[in-house]
Amino acid sequence: MTTTTPDHADLSPADDDRPWADPARPVDERVEALLARLTLEEKVAQLSSTWEDVEPAGPEVAPGTSLFGRVGDLDETARHGLGQLTRPYGTVPRPALEHARLLAARQRQIMAQSRWAIPAMAHDECLTGFTAYGATIYPTSLAMAATFDPDLIRRVGAAIGADMAAGGVHQGLAPVVDVIRDYRWGRCEETYGEDPYLVGEMGEAYVLGLQGAGVYATLKHFAGYSSSMGGRNHAPVGIGHRELTDVILPPFERAVAAGVGSVMNSYAEIDGEAPAASRRLLTGVLREQWGFQGTVVSDYWSLPFLVNAHRVAADLPGAGALALRAGLDVELPDQRGFGTALVDAVREGAAEEADVDRAVRRVLRQKVALGLLDPDWDPEPPALREGRLDLDKPQNRQLAYAVAQSGAVLLHNAGGLPLPSAGRIALIGPCADDVRTMFGCYSFPNHVLSDRDDLGNGVEAVSLRAALAAELPGVEWLFAQGCPIRDAERGGIAAAVEASSAADLTVLVVGDKPGMFGIGTSGEGCDVEDLRLPGVQEELVEAVLATGGPVVLVVVSGRPYAVGRFAAGTAAMVQVFLPGEEGGRAVAELLSGRANFSGRLPVQIPHSPAGQPYTYLHPPLGDRQSWLSNLDPTPAFPFGHGLSYTGFEIHGLVTDRQLVPTDGDFKVSVQVRNTGAVPGAETVQLYFTDPVAQVTRPVRALLAFAKVPLEPGEEATVHFDVHTDRLAFTGLDGRRIVEPGEILLRAGSSSGDTPNEVSVQLVGEQRDASVVRRHGVPSVVERD
Repeated sequence: MTTTTPDHADLSPADDDRPWADPARPVDERVEALLARLTLEEKVAQLSSTWEDVEPAGPEVAPGTSLFGRVGDLDETARHGLGQLTRPYGTVPRPALEHARLLAARQRQIMAQSRWAIPAMAHDECLTGFTAYGATIYPTSLAMAATFDPDLIRRVGAAIGADMAAGGVHQGLAPVVDVIRDYRWGRCEETYGEDPYLVGEMGEAYVLGLQGAGVYATLKHFAGYSSSMGGRNHAPVGIGHRELTDVILPPFERAVAAGVGSVMNSYAEIDGEAPAASRRLLTGVLREQWGFQGTVVSDYWSLPFLVNAHRVAADLPGAGALALRAGLDVELPDQRGFGTALVDAVREGAAEEADVDRAVRRVLRQKVALGLLDPDWDPEPPALREGRLDLDKPQNRQLAYAVAQSGAVLLHNAGGLPLPSAGRIALIGPCADDVRTMFGCYSFPNHVLSDRDDLGNGVEAVSLRAALAAELPGVEWLFAQGCPIRDAERGGIAAAVEASSAADLTVLVVGDKPGMFGIGTSGEGCDVEDLRLPGVQEELVEAVLATGGPVVLVVVSGRPYAVGRFAAGTAAMVQVFLPGEEGGRAVAELLSGRANFSGRLPVQIPHSPAGQPYTYLHPPLGDRQSWLSNLDPTPAFPFGHGLSYTGFEIHGLVTDRQLVPTDGDFKVSVQVRNTGAVPGAETVQLYFTDPVAQVTRPVRALLAFAKVPLEPGEEATVHFDVHTDRLAFTGLDGRRIVEPGEILLRAGSSSGDTPNEVSVQLVGEQRDASVVRRHGVPSVVERD
């Protein structure tokens, strides 16, 4: 039976001793004391948000911005208080301190309108850095994944969190821990790649960094979003239970175990079920199975989409009731299905106030933890009190540079690199002299300023053209754009061919310019039909290669394109996944040889333009079967691949035992040596194969990795501590198990280069592994 809270208008703040404002009291006691005093309208207000700066006429920065616009002014939307302020920095280009002043003013207004002076939490985007005008633009998540360096990414999360906390922001809408299943999907650049273990390692590192700085992280997008049919944004998802459980969910589960503060639902649908209204996902899996204690927030306008996109609710009150019942706690970016619609649903008996109370408790716990209910909480952000908010500090730029350099991947080198320091070099391509081709779709310039070139980028960034000219001043550079990124304009190709023919060597830079919803060639809503380079860039590549001179092909992109077929005609190939504001300098130093490549592919590079879009993580039928099909899905460059200016040898793979209990662990050791003449870093990769199982298993799957810097001639031993939880899978009965039997272990430098092999035998009874006790594989590097 539905009940409603009686009107508390007779309880004025002066009549109450405010036990919720006492930091000495237990959190739950404080929460219950405040909850008991809230009216239904005040409770629902804590589950709602408002977007003050949204500009319906500007660029589409979320799906539906131009359709929905603003709900109303703050005096109306926060008349009973407010749960969240949406994107106070990430919507309008203003100086950072001006944003801080506006945020403080809005907090004061919200507190003044709330009977109990409850502040709002503020959230913002932070995928490639704090999405604010003038904030550091870090490399994309796919570039971060290419570093294979979780410690570095944890430092990135900490730096981003520190800037957000200084500006008074409490929650960041990152990381994206979707696992890539189709390279045609526009949001590949936002992810950490195609392997769930790699995604989990990087996602957990980012979460720990951000939350260590006092800002709640938000896992996106729960769940299945990256498996949309045809790689099309918001398309249905048709995956089965086993793929969902063994591939899609593990990174989310791992971050929940690490204590992530928030989870955001997916827009997609799984077998007809909308995640925003899925009790199975939001309550059954997330809370009952994994023990999640934080808040579930809606992706923007997910509740209206239940009405007009999924058609599982007849109206907004119905959508709000569905989502609340499923386990969704906070509606973003405003109040369509919650707000007055949810109040009406409760009063009409369509929703339970007990469900409202459950969600409010979760919100208030976070506000208590952030200190927002403490008597000395100041609505002025820390930076405003200090009078300075520098969002692009030198140490930020240094960190962005380190990620850009560590994540660039040398695919192939037949003597084209390092570049000579003298002579004549042609620099060709649409990505050579446009810094925005190095930024992700959620960077402020590409996200908000796509129609405001007059405002620049907000940060200092140099193109690869400018960086190469500074890096190699003794070179005579010949520049030709060749063609645009996307438009079918071929008029410049002849000039590019002429420049290439006149040069001793050509550096050809092609790829993407990210944007949103079709504005760019990569990013949210920028999906592709196949994996050819955008526009007529492939014609440019073919024309330049036809000159017969040595060509270094550099691809700066948000997804892997099918450039593998060009490898035989190039002197070298480099893949860079949108390297951020320091990308120009970082890549120039790599090309010159002053720095060494150490990035590894977090995705495969396809050979065919059709892509045969299937990741390395496939069962035996996903391999080439020439007697069954004429199509060959073999990639040009496999997952984990990456070369260097030095050489490495990986050898001596051993285990500390051959028989391992199904509920046990074992140690794996392998040696790595720098066989070349310059310092470098090798990523030692450990894979496993389950040769015979009750269900089909991947041909091979990443078990662990360690990035090891080595001086010339130096050798090290990497020790991995593996728990059998890492070998678990979903069995025939739908439960996660560890099954006795042989496990093959392989070590090497990529998924396609694993010359070392040993096996262990799992012994004992089949074990239920529903609860994972150890998600990671700790490693220790012992130098000889």
